[in-house]
Amino acid sequence: MTDFLQLAHDRYSCRAFSDKPVEAEKIDALVEAAIAAPTAVNKQPWRLWVVRDPDAVERLSACTRFGFGAKIILVLGAAPDEAWVRKYDGRNFADVDASIVGTHIMLAAHDLGLGTTWVGHFNAPAVADAFPEMAPYDLVALFPLGYPAQDGGPAAGHLSRKPVDELVTNL
Repeated sequence: MTDFLQLAHDRYSCRAFSDKPVEAEKIDALVEAAIAAPTAVNKQPWRLWVVRDPDAVERLSACTRFGFGAKIILVLGAAPDEAWVRKYDGRNFADVDASIVGTHIMLAAHDLGLGTTWVGHFNAPAVADAFPEMAPYDLVALFPLGYPAQDGGPAAGHLSRKPVDELVTNL
């Protein structure tokens, strides 16, 4: 568990990328990490788009101010029609499942020496217009991806956490 906890503590939101290209095998490893993510009743109601064509990256970057100059952006979408729904209250787990996938991607990226950050601030309707294949999905997050730039380290408040007693209740 120590290695995982160290990874979880060391991972940070990277907001500056170098020009070093990301190797195809590292992209493949991120896809494998996404596929390995657990989902409710193993429904796997998510889709991932690896946007690496320069023109496509430019179109996608126009939909957010948080592309950070990345040459690759992963787009994560949820498929509510494919998700497990809790019968007691009708709660659809598509967004939860996609969030688990996104977390796997972020942790795996850091483990591979890559940087990324979860971007939720983007114009989803504009993304769907620019990429019609994404239109049927609930677009959950963008993940700009690359090698961190020299000045791409963690934000000042990265290690700031609320005390355990504010977050956890033992019953």
